[in-house]
Amino acid sequence: MKPKIIQTIVFLLAVVNLQAVAQKLSVTALQVEHQVNPLSVVPDVPRMSWKLVSKTKDTRQKRYEIRISTTDKVTSGKNLLWKQNKDTEQSVLVNYEGPALKPGQRYYWQVRVKDNHGNQSNWSEVQYWQTGLKAANWKAKWIAVRGADTAQASPLFRKQVDLGKTVKAATAYITAKGLYEAYINGKKIGDAYFTPGWTSYKDHLQYQAYDVTSLLKKGDNALSAMLADGWYRGGLTWDQKKNYYGDTRALLMQINVQYTDGSSETIVTDESWKTSYGALLKSSHYNGEVYDARKEKAGWMTPGYNEDNSWASVAIKDYGYADLTGMSGPVVKEHERIPAVKIIKTPQGDLVADFGQNLVGWVEVKTHGPAGKQIKLTHAEVLDKAGNFYTDNLRSAKQQTVYVLKGSTENVYSPHFSFQGFRYVKIEGYPQELKPADLTAVALYSAMPVTGTFKTSNPLLNQLQHNIVWGQKGNFVDVPTDCPQRDERLGWTGDAQAFYNTSAYNMDVSGFFTKWLKDVKADQHKDGSVPFVVPDVLNQSDAGSAGWADVATIIPWGMYMSYGDKRILEDQYASMKGWVDYMTSRSRNNLWNTGFHFGDWLFYRPDDDNDGRAAVTDKYMIAQCFYANSTQLLANAAQVLGKTADFNKYNALLNDIKKAYVNEYVTAGGRLISSTQTAYVLALQFDMLPESQRAQAADRLVANVRDYGNHLTTGFLGTPYLCHVLSRFGHADVAYDLLMQESYPSWLYPVKMGATTIWERWDGIKPDGSFQTPNMNSYNHYAYGAIGDWMYKNIAGIQPAAPGYKKITIKPIIGGKLTSAEGTLDSDYGLISSRWKIENGKFNITVVIPPNTTADVYVPDASGKSYKQHTVASGEYSFQN
Repeated sequence: MKPKIIQTIVFLLAVVNLQAVAQKLSVTALQVEHQVNPLSVVPDVPRMSWKLVSKTKDTRQKRYEIRISTTDKVTSGKNLLWKQNKDTEQSVLVNYEGPALKPGQRYYWQVRVKDNHGNQSNWSEVQYWQTGLKAANWKAKWIAVRGADTAQASPLFRKQVDLGKTVKAATAYITAKGLYEAYINGKKIGDAYFTPGWTSYKDHLQYQAYDVTSLLKKGDNALSAMLADGWYRGGLTWDQKKNYYGDTRALLMQINVQYTDGSSETIVTDESWKTSYGALLKSSHYNGEVYDARKEKAGWMTPGYNEDNSWASVAIKDYGYADLTGMSGPVVKEHERIPAVKIIKTPQGDLVADFGQNLVGWVEVKTHGPAGKQIKLTHAEVLDKAGNFYTDNLRSAKQQTVYVLKGSTENVYSPHFSFQGFRYVKIEGYPQELKPADLTAVALYSAMPVTGTFKTSNPLLNQLQHNIVWGQKGNFVDVPTDCPQRDERLGWTGDAQAFYNTSAYNMDVSGFFTKWLKDVKADQHKDGSVPFVVPDVLNQSDAGSAGWADVATIIPWGMYMSYGDKRILEDQYASMKGWVDYMTSRSRNNLWNTGFHFGDWLFYRPDDDNDGRAAVTDKYMIAQCFYANSTQLLANAAQVLGKTADFNKYNALLNDIKKAYVNEYVTAGGRLISSTQTAYVLALQFDMLPESQRAQAADRLVANVRDYGNHLTTGFLGTPYLCHVLSRFGHADVAYDLLMQESYPSWLYPVKMGATTIWERWDGIKPDGSFQTPNMNSYNHYAYGAIGDWMYKNIAGIQPAAPGYKKITIKPIIGGKLTSAEGTLDSDYGLISSRWKIENGKFNITVVIPPNTTADVYVPDASGKSYKQHTVASGEYSFQN
């Protein structure tokens, strides 16, 4: 054999061997600032994350190499901007440490790693991020209609541009006062809805960045957009506040174009644009839309439209750019498409479509008929006891879509700027026989990747999990709303903090809450108090309700534990401190017993309470507990951030707060002045009592639960912690009794009543089929879904033992007659899985631990009374006890 052939064979064998080694270890799921290939990264020091993939047990990262370039050829050539080799296990939120980044520039990056077994991965796929614009980078002008913007109809804007060269790359930056949809050559830019999203507009306004390279062409191009009132100037709250942020809708669009010959051009909104009105006559989140297809301006979004000579010239507005910021959270997108399950005729004669699921979004209609024929869709969550369409609980929200046909062949229509909460839709004026296939419900919510799954041997618990998830979907529409259907839909802070932990199991909410916490900080009052809703459109002076305002500390700390995000603590620290200092300023002798408080909202209140069994908990007693908790979380944050003086200060304050609590609210014998479940739950959850009194307090809590026939009586503030406290203090059997309770009040009562989401009230529909008071009776409220946190942590047994799940605890608790359960969580390190079953008197569990982490696995016996502990690294393991 010739030497050259031998060399070739040796080389090929070496390549095959290298590939085999690399297959043992690979890198995937690259993200920058919790996002995949983001186009408007705001921080000057972005952070990169990735996951290791390896089938070898006990795999840990020993070293990473990152390289970053200004082109997609990420090599060591002249375009290489920065590279770093580092011996570390860190693979989550790694700081960029290279040269200063330029605004509006795209950067390409990839990473490879070496593990503790000596394996080295191949370079990952090339990913990218694009930096956002600074105020000085904006060349576009704000455009609006001329004169007072008093029309209810949506204004249209357009301009035709001639591109004389071949486009290499193009990015569109768009925002609006109001909501916008933008188009290039008749095609919608992006797949987001309700842009630019709802923020504290008085402080900051988001813009979105889109890669529009494929939409532009050499030659004539039509740029167009449509605006609507949205949150900016549309009716808000039950008072229908109009023009809260401003009275004029305006558009700002800038397209930065790079050509193949190396030149560039910027296309902007300016005086050359034209404006008119079209078919969208009204648009409101609460009331819906009115669309008259006869008024469509055919071809207005495409090149060659020659009727815009009759359109009006635009007005230029001097709104500036200082408050503009890139998108830091997920946009709202279309998700599930659900066909109508059946068409029913109610006893009152209404034609109603049932979609089988309470959801948030809109209905897509397929129809045809004569010009001028009007179709009206009215949305509702439930039917009444007799089976009739029910809308009383919507209060003043109409929740209607009106569509006027233009007389052509089949029409397909769905709204543009309005979303509704519904399971049932009443149809009026439909021109043909209505069939289920003519109507499709489209679910709309923020695009948060699903991270968690949960399933047990009990079908009712599985439906409860389903309801929790759909409650999250329906209320995470850009901001965490309380409910999605009536004339409210506001970012209630109490609901959000109560549900945070559950939400972070079900979905990746890192970007969602990063965005919303900016608004919490922005709308926080100068005295440190936090408003009831964020963005704050109630604008009330008596902010700072216990358990609501504590969102300022609870969610930032929750984000740190869920995602290991230290920067969120840095960004929110002043807000956290401001809230705790506010409570201190309102306290006397370390006792916070002043101001307005919602208390344990919607706690158990029986209809005929002649014996004082309504579970009323002293509001100031609750306030003192949350005062302590927020002080504890602030001290924790100070410790993480190395603020030693603050850590010592607030630790000392915490001790004083607890002493004041004991002096004011606890008898010498250890009894609380409010003997409710919530009182004992909060005292135990937040360690308000001396160690010597905690066991007897837990016993009193158990006695209370038993006294109510194994029913809970807690409201929004006590419910999230109820089962946690019981299991922590050795009463997991009682926690299971509450969870498995099927009669009112309980988590499973709504499930038994046919719920597909979480209700606002424990008895939204009473056992006799009648309704709770209609002025506050939502059938899609996520707060009581906070039990999901306990289910993931204690039934599946998945808990973070270190921030971001760098270390994991798997410790399932047996009970509730469950014979099997399984839960998964796709963490920032990879998939965590716990799957167990009881079979032949033995407890069997299989766990999956992702690379670069470790776990303590506690395996109970079939009775759940004794555990065996196993400390493991990454890999799949099966244990029996």
